[in-house]
Amino acid sequence: MRALVQRVSEGGVVIESQNYSAGIGNGMVILLGVKEGDTEADVNFVADKCANLRIFEDENGKMNLSVKQINGEVLVISQFTLYGDTRKGNRPSFNLAAKPDLAENLYEKFIQRMKQQLGATKVKSGLFGEMMSVKIINDGPVTVLVESKENN
Repeated sequence: MRALVQRVSEGGVVIESQNYSAGIGNGMVILLGVKEGDTEADVNFVADKCANLRIFEDENGKMNLSVKQINGEVLVISQFTLYGDTRKGNRPSFNLAAKPDLAENLYEKFIQRMKQQLGATKVKSGLFGEMMSVKIINDGPVTVLVESKENN
């Protein structure tokens, strides 16, 4: 499992076909990729790591605080393209990405785990499998990759 974590001053998602929108203020946008073979243990590891990742500045300007500590918000977006393999040719292969049934199940479990960590009102999400317009106002910029297993 991969989570591309971006510290943001603002984030949002709009899905016009579903008349759906969600937005956050100060916090993180997490683009989540699920790999074939990922399990609930991967979900728990990555979600807990994201909730406690110290990428927010303290009073001395050092990155010492987590989204939990700053009472920030999180927007989670499903992103199978994080497992795009571009080593051969010019068209990415997505063979490593989990099939939709597994990916959606683990995506939903990730959202629930983040809500347990931060509180239900602090976590927003996109809709699995939908084409979305995602707004990310990167703060810093600060972007880090969190992975659940070696050699992902």
